[in-house]
Amino acid sequence: MTHAKTKVFLDYDQEELDRAYNQRIWASNADEVIGRYGAESAAVRARLRFMADLAYGGTEDEVLDLFPTARSSAPIHVFIHGGAWRLLSKNESCFAAPTFVEAGAHFVALNFANIPQVRLPGMVAQVRRAIAWLYRNAGNLGGDPDRIYISGHSSGAHLAAAALITDWPSQFGLPADLLKGGLCASGMYDLAPVMLSARGAYLKISALEEDALSPARQLHMVHCPVIVAYGENESPEFRRQALSFARSLDQISRLEDLVVCRGLNHFEVIETLGVPDSPLARAALRQMGLRQQVTRPLA
Repeated sequence: MTHAKTKVFLDYDQEELDRAYNQRIWASNADEVIGRYGAESAAVRARLRFMADLAYGGTEDEVLDLFPTARSSAPIHVFIHGGAWRLLSKNESCFAAPTFVEAGAHFVALNFANIPQVRLPGMVAQVRRAIAWLYRNAGNLGGDPDRIYISGHSSGAHLAAAALITDWPSQFGLPADLLKGGLCASGMYDLAPVMLSARGAYLKISALEEDALSPARQLHMVHCPVIVAYGENESPEFRRQALSFARSLDQISRLEDLVVCRGLNHFEVIETLGVPDSPLARAALRQMGLRQQVTRPLA
């Protein structure tokens, strides 16, 4: 006699849902690719001039590295790393800097505390504080406060999307349209299934926090064009989340582009941001109006 499986979310039982939110099951080379993030970032730091550990907050984790371009009053691109909200730092997050610096934009590798040092609401708050700090200090850094763009990968895409739904006027006294564009790659935008998966055991957020921190439920707060990207070989839930988020953005005329990275898994997708002629990098540069504007970096 066969027993019907107990559905936890959509047609998933618990084991299937846990698998759908564990990208390592779907990418046998995960450790190798993550290792490349660090190695390529170290190579970039050795080659390009940068301002290290600029403090945007009061804790040791609230710092960022800025890689300046040669252009004055340049747009600023802020990269928010992934790592399941638990791993990585700015030190593995500057491999894509040359793509932007050589095209005429400042590149920021953002650092913030990971779980369990901070809870998810605190992590989102740190990302928002960093962006507000960059807006207020852009002029002193040679940047244009009216041209700040963000990108994020995996859990960093969730954090980027959370930044896109920020109420900048009420929380920081800043313009509602502070952010001029966003790129969300391989992320999670509704936390309901995430909380039902094994990830819920360490996220530990309340129902109210889940609602407030699910960007897909707060799209009326998005004031800029958004690029959504995902890898063809990602888990089914990450593909579904990306497509659902893109459709919802399209319905309110906020979707700029949907980039499907053919033949790539979850971890490989963001590497292509460091390849200037890749679909992902081209979309990001096009969003910033930099597709045909090239300057030499300061090395």
